[in-house]
Amino acid sequence: MERFSVRETPLPGVVLIEPKVFEDERGFFLETYRLQDFHSLGVPGPFVQDNHSRSRKGVLRGLHFQKNRPQGKLVRVVRGRIFDVAVDIAPHSPTFGQWYGVELSEENHYLLYIPPSYAHGFLVLSPVADVLYKVTDYYAPEDEGGILWNDPDLGIAWPLEEVEEVLLSPKDRKWGRLRDLHFERHA
Repeated sequence: MERFSVRETPLPGVVLIEPKVFEDERGFFLETYRLQDFHSLGVPGPFVQDNHSRSRKGVLRGLHFQKNRPQGKLVRVVRGRIFDVAVDIAPHSPTFGQWYGVELSEENHYLLYIPPSYAHGFLVLSPVADVLYKVTDYYAPEDEGGILWNDPDLGIAWPLEEVEEVLLSPKDRKWGRLRDLHFERHA
């Protein structure tokens, strides 16, 4: 039985997964993670931490990454809708500086895998959104980095017409541009 299907993305390693949903008059059931299936889909893991974020409409979180202990992320939405974005920040990658965005929602049940060499962010499109994500390394506040969400060099097409205003944390307002990043990753 096919539990998951994969949709191609233009960025290497970024995987959009559509789980098989079983629905009837009682509701629905789906598997959101299955180690052996996800390995075959290009989602390597292992995952060491689960995170849960709740945000209101217009909140934009990101674009975040960890400098020396990068995290792969498996993202899904269990309540509401978000526009989720991955940006390739691997300096020697042929897709460096390119982004991929997709709507994740409680209706479509999609999961997005973002490899460790990417920055990640999302914009909340519904009144409230609960975002769950697994990560491949532990969060280290001293290792955190970020890129300005509206960096003109990236040209991310955020669906701003769906929100009245963009709500940012003080930290997310202060990130620099991708071209100004200077760090060495220690793998």
